[in-house]
Amino acid sequence: MTPDIDRHVGARVRERRIMLGLTQQQLAGLIRVTYQQAHKYEKGINRISAGRLLTIARALGVEPGYFYEGLGEGERPEPMPQQRLLLELARGVAALPRREQKALCELARALAEAEEALSTRSSA
Repeated sequence: MTPDIDRHVGARVRERRIMLGLTQQQLAGLIRVTYQQAHKYEKGINRISAGRLLTIARALGVEPGYFYEGLGEGERPEPMPQQRLLLELARGVAALPRREQKALCELARALAEAEEALSTRSSA
């Protein structure tokens, strides 16, 4: 059971890192460990100590309990296709220069607003 918890916590670290557009190298720098150690944490190969988990939580802008959410709810569900798409999008955007990241955000916002306006008109 313990390795399952380590894998779950590591997967939650990875998900949050990707959500923020950080690489493993960047996370490793923030928490002052090697890239290899950050990788082992994310894979659940190495257990994350309580102190280190607090450091990771602060670096990723969440409470430590975030990493335990969903634990004990049976098997870890597979990401839905939309979640996979969003993670892939986050990886791609994170690889772009800051100017292009901002442009993509503005484009996405404009598209969402246009879609919302269309759906509001069709439901009226």
